[in-house]
Amino acid sequence: MLIATQAMTPNALAGHFDSTRQAVSKHIKILSECQLLINKKVGREIYYQVNSGKLQEIDIWLDHIKGLIERRFSQLDDVLINLKSTNHEK
Repeated sequence: MLIATQAMTPNALAGHFDSTRQAVSKHIKILSECQLLINKKVGREIYYQVNSGKLQEIDIWLDHIKGLIERRFSQLDDVLINLKSTNHEK
C-alpha cells in the first residue's frame, strides 16, 4: 500500500495506477468510511495516510476468526475420523 509509508493526495495515488482519479477517489472514500485512512488538509490539498490503529484492530479480529475456523476444522477432522473408524468396524 503506497500510503502505508507516507501520506499522499488522490492525484499522487492515481498516478501510480492505470485508473482515473475519480476511481481512486471512490476507493479512498470507502477506506475513509471504514476508518482505514486518515485525512489531513494542507492548504488546498487533502493528504491521506493509513490509520495503523484500525489496521491493528482488523489484525486482532482476523486472529480471532482464524482461531474459530481452525477449531471448527479440528472438530470436523474429529467427526470424519470417527465416521471412518465406525465404517471400518462394520
